[in-house]
Amino acid sequence: MLDALKKSALARLLAAMVVGALVGACAPACVIRALNSFGGTFAQFVKFIVPLIIVGLVTPAIAEVGRRAGRLLLATIALAYASTILAGAFGFCLADAVLPRIVSGSLAASGAAKAFPAFFTLNIPPVMDVVAAIAVAFVFGLAMATVECPALARAFGEIKHVISLAIAKAVVPLLPFYILTVVADLTARGSLAQVCGPSVKIIMTAVAATWLVLVVQYAIAGIVARRNPLKALWTMLPAYFTGLGCCSSAATIPVTLRQVKANGVGDETANLVVPLCANIHLAGSLTKITVFSAGFLLLSGGALRAGPFAEYILLLSVLAVAAPGVPGGMVLAAAPIAESALGLAPEHYAILMAAYLSIDGVGTACNLTGDGAIALVVDKFSRCNA
Repeated sequence: MLDALKKSALARLLAAMVVGALVGACAPACVIRALNSFGGTFAQFVKFIVPLIIVGLVTPAIAEVGRRAGRLLLATIALAYASTILAGAFGFCLADAVLPRIVSGSLAASGAAKAFPAFFTLNIPPVMDVVAAIAVAFVFGLAMATVECPALARAFGEIKHVISLAIAKAVVPLLPFYILTVVADLTARGSLAQVCGPSVKIIMTAVAATWLVLVVQYAIAGIVARRNPLKALWTMLPAYFTGLGCCSSAATIPVTLRQVKANGVGDETANLVVPLCANIHLAGSLTKITVFSAGFLLLSGGALRAGPFAEYILLLSVLAVAAPGVPGGMVLAAAPIAESALGLAPEHYAILMAAYLSIDGVGTACNLTGDGAIALVVDKFSRCNA
């Protein structure tokens, strides 16, 4: 079901980009301005709903993890988050070393000549900012994990249902039309040609970064678990290609579980680590979105600075627990953070979103293949403490 949803969403996204380019090339200025009116309003709605996504989806996840606390569980969570954060940092370092040489601020230069201002844009201020939403999620999540709060648990369960429904019925269906408006505007301003070439370079850099992350993960796991890292990584390739095709860590759990056990990980450890990491270990997704954000920031004329990217990566590592339940959840949740922390304009982030989703399976494949490296380390830990 999720597999079909993601594939159909990708098809709609590609169709929207083609139609947007045609509309931008042929339509009069009033049509572009009308489309920009919708695009600006939708961007405001995304800013509004992201804090609600955090409160509605992250809070129950924190409560559930807290209730199941144990040594192996805590070790797995610590490793998953460390891997995710370090992968994001690696993605930034690689982007900083490579992308300034191959990507220039062509969007800023070409977009200045023409402008198609929106007729109107509804201002929809969020009820709280992203950092406040994360704090609320931790306060209530830890409270529910520590104390029996059935009424609160039911309330957050209903909030989760409402937010999931809003995403499924409003955000996901309207996202392709939003991309259409952005592509149409870029085409009308003569900027689309300047985006396509650099986008391919950014995509190739992001794919290479995810591969390097896997090599590093298995090198470390091989040292800790005293296993041949290349053999262990080779064993996980069926899971990698399954994730690449179906774009869902959850749907790939049976294959990932089978290959993790084939690497010699005990049943008890594998049965704990694989389903848990499917929800909290997003090293590939964070690497990919960090490279994309760096690339499109350069493309829009910005500069890469370690401080803002450190904030960006740390916040996204927390949002990762909500991302697996939402198609394109990571890139959607990152939108307001990219604007506030990095200064990336919403219209440029929309193109980033389209490029990111076009290779969605690459991040997923890296995520779940990396779960195998974490399983090797946790299995070694469990055997040493048996």
